[in-house]
Amino acid sequence: MTTRWPLPEPMMLALEAAKKAADGGEVPVGAAIVKHGEVIAVAANATRSPPDPTGHAEMRAIRMASERLGDDRLAGCDLFVTLEPCVMCAGAIAHARIARLYYGASDPKGGGVENGARVFEQETCLHRPEVYTGMGEAESARLLRSFFQQRR
Repeated sequence: MTTRWPLPEPMMLALEAAKKAADGGEVPVGAAIVKHGEVIAVAANATRSPPDPTGHAEMRAIRMASERLGDDRLAGCDLFVTLEPCVMCAGAIAHARIARLYYGASDPKGGGVENGARVFEQETCLHRPEVYTGMGEAESARLLRSFFQQRR
């Protein structure tokens, strides 16, 4: 992997999770949640086995972090994810009160943050995390392109 600056550990863990997802036939997306500098959850997409349309990496990481902290509110937590969250995941991020969202590749077709519905810009959005884009973008995009090229 080449990048202009060293990626923080949580994004590296998210990228590793994304690679494992691809190895298992899942779309390569990974996520990590951090609180006070400690990684408390790492997850990859798992929508095919078991079949679960909500098994996106972000949703799974939010569930893990909530269980670990014993709270449905993840205030003070940062979420690192390899791909721009979809509308469903952006809604969950808002409901979980994630403080900061860092993501790699943009998703012009299915994204819900800077593309599509732009969930956090809606008046009805109850919480808006700070959003930082492009972290690990090249690596994330390369994983996704490779995955889908192999399936064509």
